[in-house]
Amino acid sequence: MLARPVSTRISGSPRPLLLPSSECLPRPRPLRFLCRMASGAAAPSLALLPPVSELKLSRFCPVRSFPRNAWRSRACAGVAVGSRASAADSFFLDYKPTNAFLFPGQGAQAVGMGAVAQSVQAAADLFQRANDILGYDLLNICLNGPKEKLDSTVISQPAIYVASLAAVEVLRARDGGQDIIDSIDVTCGLSLGEYTALSFAGAFSFEDGLKLVKLRGEAMQDAADAAQSGMVSVIGLDSEKVQLLCDAANEEVEEKDKVHIANFLCPGNYAVSGGLKGIEAVEAKAKSFKARMTVRLAVAGAFHTSFMEPAVSRLEAALAETEIVTPRIPVISNVDAQPHSDPETIKRILARQVTSPVQWESTVKSLLNNGLKKSYELGPGKVIAGIVKRVDRAAEIENIGA
Repeated sequence: MLARPVSTRISGSPRPLLLPSSECLPRPRPLRFLCRMASGAAAPSLALLPPVSELKLSRFCPVRSFPRNAWRSRACAGVAVGSRASAADSFFLDYKPTNAFLFPGQGAQAVGMGAVAQSVQAAADLFQRANDILGYDLLNICLNGPKEKLDSTVISQPAIYVASLAAVEVLRARDGGQDIIDSIDVTCGLSLGEYTALSFAGAFSFEDGLKLVKLRGEAMQDAADAAQSGMVSVIGLDSEKVQLLCDAANEEVEEKDKVHIANFLCPGNYAVSGGLKGIEAVEAKAKSFKARMTVRLAVAGAFHTSFMEPAVSRLEAALAETEIVTPRIPVISNVDAQPHSDPETIKRILARQVTSPVQWESTVKSLLNNGLKKSYELGPGKVIAGIVKRVDRAAEIENIGA
């Protein structure tokens, strides 16, 4: 999770495609029909669907949004043998990305976000529907603040989730926007943004995703309140030297204050989380390790470390009650920088995500190394674009705000 720095020296799914029922996927077809489709050049990939015996088609997944590249042979074979155990989480392992949607995490929020969305009815509707779930006027806070309220974990996470999906609707409304959406064959998001990506990919509904994000923000805030902890960005060092810096800091503090790398963002920018005394030790030692600077982050606590352990059980309980289906396109996980297709695996990963380091640098490198041609950052701010450019200056990325 990338948070906005206190220092001024550093700036830093669509709702799951809610379309009329006539545009949604057809009811499940017999296996013979599906395998015949898999062999056709224009057919959607069966890798995007669970085995026929367990097929659950999300009402938010239109046919036109299937990716154009495919993993047909593997998927059809998996369905033919009827084995869920061996292939449940392997449908997307051979993914070859072309165009990606990237969604921001906490820290991208800014007062005024959501203004553009009000000119697009489908985007404006998302904010209205969010009010019914959240119990407050989200748009008013996004537009008018105050900043301190919008920056709070319990508000900023739902706000970024809704604004990012609204950005997809803004894109859809512009000339050629639907063609771009149709071309997207992989998606991911930074920390919180992983929920947005899963929603865009049809793994769960807009409403269910917002409920999870609401609980996630509350659980992480409560975990942060239970301990004195924080985060700091270390600028100008590679990840190995940041780890050595953490090791040196940990030699001087008690177990409860130890620090760990929490966000592997991009070369030269890694966020460290831990107890306040450990954070202070990192700041004190950074210059001796030749760091360019450290920036204390304005977050509630030590995100993506064991300090967030109290939030895990609450997330597990909520995820157990949430219907999650196989995403229609690969969604790259923050935990291991890999795509997952098994709904139960996705649930376990989302619960682990709040205590696991964010592998964003590996995610971006994997996408680019696998052939990604263009990506789009959807949502407030331009944090993601900056990170991608740090990984590869030649990478093509466009920001679409709401």
